[in-house]
Amino acid sequence: MASPVPPQHPQLAVSAAIFREGKILLVRRARSPARGLYSLPGGRVEFGETLHTALRREVDEETALKIDIIGLAGWREVVPGTSGGGHYLIMTFAARWCSGDPVLNDEHDDFRWMALESLDDLEVTDGLQEIMDAARRVLEA
Repeated sequence: MASPVPPQHPQLAVSAAIFREGKILLVRRARSPARGLYSLPGGRVEFGETLHTALRREVDEETALKIDIIGLAGWREVVPGTSGGGHYLIMTFAARWCSGDPVLNDEHDDFRWMALESLDDLEVTDGLQEIMDAARRVLEA
């Protein structure tokens, strides 16, 4: 379980824009930060871990999926707001689904394979549409 006091320095994190048959995997966070919002699977990079190793580990822990990492789609910085929270630099990678069906850990309570154009009325994390579009461009390059 995460510490109730956020670290006092920025944390490096990774996330995966996983594509399968033209759709992208979104997961809904079951706890803070961003509780109740749909986003991409991912998490913190551990000391001594490469970004790709961290990404594969996080995706496996959170969804049980195996992926093929294609390339860096972009990054996003999350800074503490008025309600607190941590400071994160999130590196997002475009990836292709290789195998498995999503089996969520306790960090998430729902998943959906979605077309990029049909987020409907989902509540999503800030900047999600932009990073998904960038990930699609990486896949198409």
